[in-house]
Amino acid sequence: MNTPIPQQSTIHLVAPELAPAIAEFPNMDFEKGLEEIRAGFMDRELPPMPEGLEKAQVEDRTIPGPAGAPDVRVLVYSPPGDAKGRPAICHIHGGGYVIGRADIGDIPNRMMALALGCVVVSVDYRKAPETVWPGALEDCYSALCWMVEEADVLGIDPDRIAVAGESAGGGHAAALAIYARDINRKTGGGPKVAFQLLDSPMLDDRTGTTADPHPHTGEFVWTPARNRFGWKAMMGREPGGEDVPNEMVPARVEDYSDLPPAFVHVGALDLFLEEDMEYVRRLTRAGVPAELHVIPGAYHGFNMAGAVPQVMQVGGLRMAALARAFGIDLSKG
Repeated sequence: MNTPIPQQSTIHLVAPELAPAIAEFPNMDFEKGLEEIRAGFMDRELPPMPEGLEKAQVEDRTIPGPAGAPDVRVLVYSPPGDAKGRPAICHIHGGGYVIGRADIGDIPNRMMALALGCVVVSVDYRKAPETVWPGALEDCYSALCWMVEEADVLGIDPDRIAVAGESAGGGHAAALAIYARDINRKTGGGPKVAFQLLDSPMLDDRTGTTADPHPHTGEFVWTPARNRFGWKAMMGREPGGEDVPNEMVPARVEDYSDLPPAFVHVGALDLFLEEDMEYVRRLTRAGVPAELHVIPGAYHGFNMAGAVPQVMQVGGLRMAALARAFGIDLSKG
């Protein structure tokens, strides 16, 4: 009988600038229950707000939810002034589909609003397992529709709305772009998404279940076990199987044509590395402009490491991609 060879740690592959932050991430043992993790996630001390970001105007709103469902809470970030026709971002926070709130993106959402002169609407969608698919997706689509319906009041251009998200929020953002495209195809109406800004998006339920595992990803922060838990909670069924409907999972959707251009970045040690690379590959095969950046030595959530070179690099790349998508010349700012 062959004895399984234990997998060796990948700590030697972590970039030195990012290694110290690994210890700062909370231990998320989902199998012991979500309430304590949710409370700790929201109660943790956030980094101090950089000087000047208080200039962004923030409004806590409640908007109509999907038919027969509760209203949806959103945070609306706006630059100072009453300009019209500004670009906008529908932001969807991360948290493995099971934890987190719109508030956790406060600093980056303020930064985007001020740097790009855009409006950011961050969605507090319903979480799994209390709400399974398509509840969260429909909440996000309700927010997107509200942005278009209230475009004049919000001072935004409905033809320049991007979707953005991190981790599970990136998965929701990709799913939202697909969902909006499909509704437009069926009805000839509804909001259109102009761009996808995806930070290490969670796109494929087969990762950590039935897919061939990558030997160097998923050791830190977001593991295969946590991934299985998140997908099972969101879908209301076991992930990875042949019985999973394609429309539940962005990576399973067969047609990527007519989707909005995309910017994707992911760490080389991130569990989502190969599914994110595959998403960009398939977008380009469908004729969709797509930009991919793989950050060497980076694990899932590495942007929490502070002002280290990798985080600064990604921040600049993200801002430049949005500026191009919105037709903004940052050199004139």
